[in-house]
Amino acid sequence: MADLSDVEAALVSAVTAAVYPSGLSMPSVTASKLRIYRGWPMSGALEADLAGGIVNIAVFPVPGATRNTTRWGPVVTVTPGVATLTVAVNGASATFAGSGGAGQLAGLLVGGQPYVYVGQAGDTAVVAAAVLAQSIQAVRPCLLSGSTVTVPGVTSLVARVAAYASSNTEWSRQEQGFRISVWCPNPGLRDLVCGAVGSALAATSFLTLTDGSGGRVRYRSSSSIDDDQDAQAYRRDLVYDIEYGTSVANVVPSMLFGDLVMNGNGIYG
Repeated sequence: MADLSDVEAALVSAVTAAVYPSGLSMPSVTASKLRIYRGWPMSGALEADLAGGIVNIAVFPVPGATRNTTRWGPVVTVTPGVATLTVAVNGASATFAGSGGAGQLAGLLVGGQPYVYVGQAGDTAVVAAAVLAQSIQAVRPCLLSGSTVTVPGVTSLVARVAAYASSNTEWSRQEQGFRISVWCPNPGLRDLVCGAVGSALAATSFLTLTDGSGGRVRYRSSSSIDDDQDAQAYRRDLVYDIEYGTSVANVVPSMLFGDLVMNGNGIYG
């Protein structure tokens, strides 16, 4: 789930991309080194950096600038899983291919009776076929050859593969103010860096957070602070409100075969 630290990390990434538009291996917009981090700078380290011409950019939440923006009840988003197994049926035989693994499912509907394989880490198509064949052999004759399962005399054979889905349940939303403090050794560098950061965030509607959700970005204010000119510390604060959700991720089982009960009898399909 997303919390303050995730939003701070996303802002640090956005600021880094703004001042290093061609990547960290290429020069910054100032053609000099910049230090970008979460939290308030240490005075000694900051003074040393500024004396060496190194710009510092600090990202941290504004105390007391929090607002509950929850508007509705829990919102669930389900993302289907991707099956890495495949299966092909030819008469009384089903041949599996691809790779198994945790969260992978394979099933055979043999004469209306379901048999299901639930994947484990490191499993292969051969393992999936072997597990299914062993389950079937406990009930009726079944042959296994590599990743092919053959059920002699079967009247109908249906094979399916699937994967567990993932769900994300958003329980609440909040808006938090975040301050981006830019510390520079001269006002020219400050204008250059803040211009790049401000332009980049103005074009950013949402920050992508670590849980895959988005944080809505809204500009609030900016101010320049030149009280420390004697120490060659020229500072500008850019303040943004980020609205984001608090959510919990879960794994959701997928269905291979449906079960319909008619006249006391279970019918699968």
